[in-house]
Amino acid sequence: MNFQPKISVIVPVYNTAQYLSKCLDSILNQTLKDIEIIIVNDGSKDNSQEIIDDYTKKDHRIKSILKENGGLSDARNVGIDGATGDYIAFVDSDDYIDIMMLEKMYVLSQKHSSEIVMCDLVKVDENGKQFRDLPQSPQLPEKIVLKDDFTIFGEISCFACNKIFKKSLFKRHRFMKGIHFEDIELIPKLILDSTIISKINEPFYKYFERQD
Repeated sequence: MNFQPKISVIVPVYNTAQYLSKCLDSILNQTLKDIEIIIVNDGSKDNSQEIIDDYTKKDHRIKSILKENGGLSDARNVGIDGATGDYIAFVDSDDYIDIMMLEKMYVLSQKHSSEIVMCDLVKVDENGKQFRDLPQSPQLPEKIVLKDDFTIFGEISCFACNKIFKKSLFKRHRFMKGIHFEDIELIPKLILDSTIISKINEPFYKYFERQD
């Protein structure tokens, strides 16, 4: 790759072939083009890798990593190790994102020199129907300077997937392996290492909840 990506998007995959194309299309079609997509196949037993291989041939921005099954945290950590972007984003392989998500969040990061930018989420069903909004601290301002206002620490939802993170935040941190709710363990540490957090009150992240 001969360009410096603004954002590295890490997509851990485990047996989600049924939803994978929709997820990857939503990332590849982003209005922000200066991105790399790191797909980490965590030992899937379905045909996920065939789909990944097809996408890798289509777009030079995609990196494919195939590894033995080690869980979500391990897959995300492998992706972080391979990331070259200024910022890192995480998209779960059965979810998808709004076409403007990465551009709007990156622009906000540059406007406020933010280490973390977050957006709202909305739950969607198998048909893409939105059925539950997940707003993220809508009462807080667009720019949050942590030394002046630390209320976000008690209010922020610890999703990794609705945020972009300055890559430098991961110099000392990784997702803990072998636990449930690994986001809740890590996100507060990344906040504590940040100076400025920005937020955008738009439901860019489409969080798929299977009805079964």
